[in-house]
Amino acid sequence: QVQLAESGGGLVQPGGSLRLSCAASATLAGIYTLGWYRQAPGKQRDLVATLTSGGSTNYADSVKGRFTISRNSGRRTVYLQMNVLKPEDTAVYYCNLDMGRLKFWGQGTQVTVSS
Repeated sequence: QVQLAESGGGLVQPGGSLRLSCAASATLAGIYTLGWYRQAPGKQRDLVATLTSGGSTNYADSVKGRFTISRNSGRRTVYLQMNVLKPEDTAVYYCNLDMGRLKFWGQGTQVTVSS
């Protein structure tokens, strides 16, 4: 069992930046994919960005060029740097760890983009 804990959400004005963090309760090894997803009120949970254990990244078209997913050297924390935030980025952001048959979710962190 791996626990994921997100942090870094909050209220920011349009055009601003935030960095989300997701700390895993154990060092990650083997083949896995870390991801950030988001869910706005009344909408489904959508993929934002993923980072594989091999270092490959993938982004939703809506965030390309504005968001960056990365991890620390200890491989226990994944980050989502969000720049040029827009009101449509407002959502609860969730961290996900996909290890094939095992999948884990964090509790989510609220991001609100508003003036």
